Amino acid sequence: MKRAKSQAINPHETFCLANADHFTAARGRIAGHRTVAKFPSLDAAKAYASTFGDRRTMIYAVTALGNSAHITNA
Repeated sequence: MKRAKSQAINPHETFCLANADHFTAARGRIAGHRTVAKFPSLDAAKAYASTFGDRRTMIYAVTALGNSAHITNA
């Protein structure tokens, strides 16, 4: 996971990453134009994001209880 030194992973992100049920890859900022895809692993979400080549896909870890945290852009 690549993060700037000033963006250390916080306890909530650590919890979601360690307990992730699945990962989502979201693109777009405007409602109605946003796409969200679900993946079983972080690597699968990153592979999907790499097909766009612009590092603008936001990847989230989602727990079985619905907690989520932004993990990285890919």
